[in-house]
Amino acid sequence: MFAELLACSSFSFLRGASHPEELVKRAKKLGLSAIAVCDRGGLYGSVKAFNQARESEQRSVTGAELTLANAHGRATHKPHRAEEQCPTLALLCETHAGYQNLCRLLTLSHADRSKGESALDLGWLNAHSEGLLALIPAPRKPMDSSTPSPEFLNKVRAAFGERLALVMYRHHDGFDDARLAWVLDASKRYELRVIASARPLFHHASRKKLCDVLHAIRLGTTLDRAGTLLASNAEAYLRSEAQMLQLFPDHPEWVEAAGEISEVLRFQLSELKYQFPCTLEEGESADEKLARLTWAGLSARYPKGAPRAVSEQAQKELTLIAGMKVAPYFLSTWEVVEMARKRRILCQGRGSAANSAVCYAIGITAVDPTRSNLLFERFLSVKRNEPPDIDIDFEHERREEVIQDIYARHGRERAAMVSEVICYRGKSALREVGKVFGLSLEQIARLSGTITHRDCDEVSSQRLREMGFDERDGRIRQILELAHELDGFPRHLSIHVGGFVLSAAPLYEGAPIEPARMANRTVVPWDKDDIETLKFFKIDVLGLGMLQAVKGQPWLLIIGFLAYAIAFAKIGCLPKKSH
Repeated sequence: MFAELLACSSFSFLRGASHPEELVKRAKKLGLSAIAVCDRGGLYGSVKAFNQARESEQRSVTGAELTLANAHGRATHKPHRAEEQCPTLALLCETHAGYQNLCRLLTLSHADRSKGESALDLGWLNAHSEGLLALIPAPRKPMDSSTPSPEFLNKVRAAFGERLALVMYRHHDGFDDARLAWVLDASKRYELRVIASARPLFHHASRKKLCDVLHAIRLGTTLDRAGTLLASNAEAYLRSEAQMLQLFPDHPEWVEAAGEISEVLRFQLSELKYQFPCTLEEGESADEKLARLTWAGLSARYPKGAPRAVSEQAQKELTLIAGMKVAPYFLSTWEVVEMARKRRILCQGRGSAANSAVCYAIGITAVDPTRSNLLFERFLSVKRNEPPDIDIDFEHERREEVIQDIYARHGRERAAMVSEVICYRGKSALREVGKVFGLSLEQIARLSGTITHRDCDEVSSQRLREMGFDERDGRIRQILELAHELDGFPRHLSIHVGGFVLSAAPLYEGAPIEPARMANRTVVPWDKDDIETLKFFKIDVLGLGMLQAVKGQPWLLIIGFLAYAIAFAKIGCLPKKSH
């Protein structure tokens, strides 16, 4: 049964015109045996594809398409600008070791480059090819700069051997015959097998117009000026096995080979064995250290002895924490707090962590949950099977010191910040579509005035007339429709406000690491929802201006306490004095 092994999603940033979830759902409907979402330059959409595949009971394959360095070794993957067309290499994961190697190659490809740029050096492949299957896509137009050179083919062949194949696709764009000739020649000359692909940029042909808009945005031009840089038709859509056989009546064995190859691509992201780091004394386990710190902390909090309710709550929490094997998370969070306090930086845990007696005992929070009737299960529960999430506020102007201390303590290979996906919303979507349609800035400003900040679903004819537009103008209606489709599409990755992922093992074994646009920051290419899916633990290192103010003006602390006391007194739950 046919498997699509070279799909491109919206997380190829302004290339693919379908979300990973849409591709997976469509693959299920078409009856494909598997689908690989191979985004350009990273695993950006892989977690979302994996999550949807579990829900749809559709097998997904983890992989990415990497762009090679050009002759001068410069970065060639520049997702938001017109770029030189260079050969690409798709790498798909057969095993966990293969996934680790892919993460390592992606990390190397992005290292020491500007945000959003990557370039694969062929010299890295020999050391990082285990557990990977390599695919060389046929060039869009043979004999141009996207055509793999003999050196490229020889080096990739030497690294992967029989785990290498050529990919042939037909888009009826005038280059199919030339592509076929190139594939047949390369297959014979280098003894490489061939598989077929639709090389889809969207899950359904109806997304062709949006795909053109995305490409024009990426190239920084208008649809009229883009010309032949845009596809001439809507053939780059996801196809069923029957449709692929119709497309390749001369080589049905290539269609069958794609399904056969997919059978060895069995790695799933659920296999990741993430471990949170912590510093332990010789012969002491994480659970033992956390228990020791907890009881010592309660002794300090209650010099005359902790109340029975407090001790019972702490023991209950320690038992649950041990059962869920999350003691290292609490210890690492404690270490971050201790790092700040050694620098005399004010900090305070908040959120649902305030429900925890353990967090209170070891100094992460300052609220005794047993005196405030807070429910620990809101913070951590076996039934929810979710990792704990502790938010810590630091003095706003000194938070960067804590961030750099974390990097220094754990090393760049074991610490990275979480990404945030910046998406087109409402007005921003409308502005971008208006630009590629050639509207003037004045027209774009008036047109964006017809919608609210986040809503471009419906614009009434009356509202269009009020803003000086003819509601019968087909171009204006088309702009509004495409802006609605663009709404929610990823634009680029940014840095989460303070989320940190720490790892006991090198982080690139479980996730690629990329430099952020902000100096001295590195990130993993997933947002907080992806991190939660993968069951990675996140510490939120946040900045709070009030802590800065309190440190500079201690009297604010007195006012804050009085306000706190008055508020609790009014609702009849002012904490009682401890004994």
